[in-house]
Amino acid sequence: MSKVGVIMGSDSDLPIMQEAIDILKGFDIEVEVDIVSAHRTPEKLYDYSKNAHTRGIRVIIAGAGGAAHLPGMVASMSPLPVIGVPVKSRNSIDGWDSILSILQMPGGVPVATVALDGAKNAGILAAQIIGTSDTCVLDKILVYKEGLKIKVEAAAKNLKR
Repeated sequence: MSKVGVIMGSDSDLPIMQEAIDILKGFDIEVEVDIVSAHRTPEKLYDYSKNAHTRGIRVIIAGAGGAAHLPGMVASMSPLPVIGVPVKSRNSIDGWDSILSILQMPGGVPVATVALDGAKNAGILAAQIIGTSDTCVLDKILVYKEGLKIKVEAAAKNLKR
């Protein structure tokens, strides 16, 4: 079974990152959750990045606020796709510091970046990546997308009333 690793720089990021965890569990994807600080636990960051793939993890979602080096540092050492979630933290400059830290990666070290506090989309993207090789997950994504369409159509009908 494929797993997604969801990591964050501190436990204050958990309320945002919980959205990724919840969406992945909704697709019946196993999730490994941990706190890995790029600045406070560099040895753990190194070990996590180098070894996540050996534990069955296929995609890493990394959320961080402020300087937000976690996703990029993980991507620099891991062979896995990394999705960065910029988190608007209390010491943030309206979230722009986090967004730009994750978005502006150098050539050769890609990080897929979602919107500020966009952990739900990170979870969906991770599921879609898993779905490219797991038809059970792909089928659940198709149902999910159809559900989005139905919600919009229902809202449009309500609007016309």
